[in-house]
Amino acid sequence: MRTRVSDMLGVEFPILAFSHCRDVVAAVTNAGGFGVLGAVGHTPENLETDLEWIEEQVGDRSYGVDLLLPQKYAGADQGGLDREAVRQLLPPEHQQFVDDILARYDVPQLPDEQRQMMGRGRGLSISPSGYEPLLDVTFAHKARLVASALGPPPPSLIERAHSHDVVVAALAGTAVHAERHKMAGVDLIVAQGTEAGGHTGEISTLVLVPEVVEAVAPVPVLAAGGIGRGRQVAAAMALGAAGVWCGSVWLTTQEAETHPAVKEKFLRATAKDTIRSRSLTGKPARMLRSSWTDEWEKEDAPEPLAMPLQSALVAEAQARIARVSTKEGTGANKLANYFVGQVVGQLNQVKPCRQVVMEMVEEYAEVAQAFAEQITEASAGA
Repeated sequence: MRTRVSDMLGVEFPILAFSHCRDVVAAVTNAGGFGVLGAVGHTPENLETDLEWIEEQVGDRSYGVDLLLPQKYAGADQGGLDREAVRQLLPPEHQQFVDDILARYDVPQLPDEQRQMMGRGRGLSISPSGYEPLLDVTFAHKARLVASALGPPPPSLIERAHSHDVVVAALAGTAVHAERHKMAGVDLIVAQGTEAGGHTGEISTLVLVPEVVEAVAPVPVLAAGGIGRGRQVAAAMALGAAGVWCGSVWLTTQEAETHPAVKEKFLRATAKDTIRSRSLTGKPARMLRSSWTDEWEKEDAPEPLAMPLQSALVAEAQARIARVSTKEGTGANKLANYFVGQVVGQLNQVKPCRQVVMEMVEEYAEVAQAFAEQITEASAGA
C-alpha cells in the first residue's frame, strides 16, 4: 500500500491509529501501520514514560503524538486557566446537576485517597502553557508526526516541528477548516467525517473527503470517520485520500485499555447507538449513547460548559462511574460510556491489533484487485 503518506512517514501501510493507549500505538506500529498517541491528558512526566516505552517496543519504526489545540476555550484570552481558576468558574447549578445524576443512579463516592489524587491532577492540556511542555517531551523523542485533533496548529508549533523534521498533521471537519490548515503550513490533513468518534463535525466522510482533497491539493489527505475494515480503506482511496486515520476500531482490541464495561457495550452496540454530545468535553463529540448522554439531552438539563470547564465538571463523576460500572444492570453501568464512532456497529469481536491491520490490508487488496479486473473486463468489452 504505497502512497504519498506511507512514503512521508516511512511505513508499510498508510493506516494511522489514534489511541490514548500506548499498547495500541506500539502494536499497530509494529504491524506496519503508524500509531499516534493521544496525549492531551498526559503530564510531561507521563508522556516521557509512555514515549520511552513505545520506543523500546517499536525500535526504529515511526509513531506520532496527538494534541488538542483549540482556538476557542474558556480562558483563551488569558492564555489558559490553572486548575484552581477552572474550579472557581464551575457554576453551582451545574455541579448540583451532576451530583443529582450520581445520586439517582446510586453511584458511590470515590475513596478519599483516589479523590485527593484527582484533585492534584492536571486536566486537559489545551492552552499553550499546557501543551508546550508536552511538545518539549515529544521533540526530545523520535516522534515522526505531531497532530492537532482540534484547531489549527499555531505557526510556532509548525516551525518548531519542521526544525526537528517532524510532520505536522491537523484534523478538519469542513473544507474551509482544511484550507486554513494548508495556509498555516500543515503537511498532512485529516478529513474527518461526522461518523467518527470524538470531536467531529456534521459532514459525512463520503462527502467531506473529496471536497478536502480538491481544496488542499497538493497536500496529502487522510480519510477519517467510519473506517474499520479494508473495504472502507479502499473507499477512502477511491475518494482521493492517501491513507486513513482510525480510532474507534482499536477500542475493542486485545491491547486496548478500554474499561471492561464500556468495551462490552461496544461489542453489543449498533451503528445507531452513538450520539454527538457536549456532555464530556464541552465541544460536540461522538460517543456511545448511555444514560449519561440521555440525562444531558433532557429539556431541563443545563447547557454544557465550554472546554475545559465541562471536562473539569464531570471528571470526578466519570471516575466514580468507571470505578463501579462493571456489574451489569447497576446505575453506574447504565451511565458508563466513552467516545466512539458509528463504526462501532461492526466491532463485535476482540482481536489483537496486528490481526485488525492485516485484515484491513488483505480486504483492501481484494477490493483493489476486483477494481482492476472490472477495468480489464470493460476494456476487453470495448
